[in-house]
Amino acid sequence: MGTWTLEGTAEALTAVHLPDRHFPAPPSSASLPDLLNDAVRQCREYFRRERRSFSLSLAPVRASAFQRDVWRVITEIPYGQVRTYAEVAALAGRPGAARAVGNAAHVNPFALVVPCHRVVAANGLGGYAGEEEIKRYLLGLEGSIDLARDGHRRAERVKESARTLREGRALGVA
Repeated sequence: MGTWTLEGTAEALTAVHLPDRHFPAPPSSASLPDLLNDAVRQCREYFRRERRSFSLSLAPVRASAFQRDVWRVITEIPYGQVRTYAEVAALAGRPGAARAVGNAAHVNPFALVVPCHRVVAANGLGGYAGEEEIKRYLLGLEGSIDLARDGHRRAERVKESARTLREGRALGVA
C-alpha cells in the first residue's frame, strides 16, 4: 500500500496520513516520543490483525461540532463492520446529511485511527480521500464484505440496515 505517516508530540497524535505511493515520507531519524512509538506499534498490530481498535491520545483539531460528531460515530463502528453515510448522519443527529458525512470523513485528520474506511455508500464502496484501493484493502483486512465481488448482496444488506435504522432497531451491517 505504501507508507503511512504518523505525526505527533509527546502528548498526542496530531495526524495520520494515508500512504502516498508517489512521494513517501522519509523515515524520521530523530528519536520518537513514546506516544508516537506506541502509535507505530498499534498500527503494526492492526495491519497484522492483532488489534481491532486504537487507544491513543488525539490532539484537538479545528473542526465543526458536526465533524466531531461524525468522527465520534465513525470511531464507534466496530472492526469488520460498515455503516452507510446515511446511517452515520442519523447517528450524528443529522438525518439526511449523508453528503456532509462524506465531507467530514474526507477531512478526518486521523485516517485509520478514526476508521472512516468503514463508512460506505448505500450502493457500494463510496470514496476514501481519493484512494479507493486503500479503502478496499482496509475493508478486506478487517474481513468486511468484498464490495467488488459481492456488491448485490451488500446492497441488499444496506437496504435492510436502512430499514432497521428507520424502525429504530439495532444497527449492524457485517
